[in-house]
Amino acid sequence: MKLRSSEEIQAEYERWLKSCSDKDLMRELQSMEASSVEDAFYRDLAFGTGGLRGILGAGTNRMNIYTVAKASKGLADYIKRHFEHPSIAVSYDSRLKSDTFARTAAEVFASEGIKVFLYPALMPTPCLSFAVRRFFCAAGIMVTASHNPSRYNGYKVYGADGCQITEKAAEEILADIEKLDIFDDTPAACFDAAVQDGRISYIGEECYTAYIEEVKKQSVLFGDEIRRDFAIVYSPLNGTGLKPVTRVLQDIKRIRLYQYHSGERTGKTGW
Repeated sequence: MKLRSSEEIQAEYERWLKSCSDKDLMRELQSMEASSVEDAFYRDLAFGTGGLRGILGAGTNRMNIYTVAKASKGLADYIKRHFEHPSIAVSYDSRLKSDTFARTAAEVFASEGIKVFLYPALMPTPCLSFAVRRFFCAAGIMVTASHNPSRYNGYKVYGADGCQITEKAAEEILADIEKLDIFDDTPAACFDAAVQDGRISYIGEECYTAYIEEVKKQSVLFGDEIRRDFAIVYSPLNGTGLKPVTRVLQDIKRIRLYQYHSGERTGKTGW
């Protein structure tokens, strides 16, 4: 990965000051000290088999709408080169800016003529992989930073098989990303217009229900003699698993679910 010299860092920082249109990022840029400028601009955010991952904020070495858009354009170029009529599935978790980054990516893909299937609410990675295969997509995007601290976010790329991309694919996508200018080469469609004309479609309940049914089929416990008088404690690490986990437990019946808020049990949510 190319590292920038002090002169290049300053030049890129000044270019962001002139080109950035996001108010929050602009405020951060204007308040940066010299050490912060260096860390934010000394390189581009790394891209590999795990996609992008980094600290939220302004700069080329940060997770923001510009680095996400640039990665999405590079991925779009890769997909169009390998698939005749490509589509892509997009999901996101409860991390800061995850919904914004998912929307940004969808706008770029839509502008590139790639059909987008977008979950309307946060969903875990397995739901993204399932959607990729169910809709025969060329790729999938999961906006998440997994176990990293709260000031991080990430952008994972999945192939047509619903699995994370291979090293070979990552290298090819990275080469496409590196050809792009972060401000000049990342066109984006209007999100609402793309939804209205069908370039972006929300993933409906049918897909989610089909995923739940497939999960239930994986159970190795059958019959009426299974012991069910036990308690389950479940904590969704990053908030993405709550909906599907409780849905599965409710569907298989006889398991009592309670919801906790601020450390206190608030009541039964289902059986």
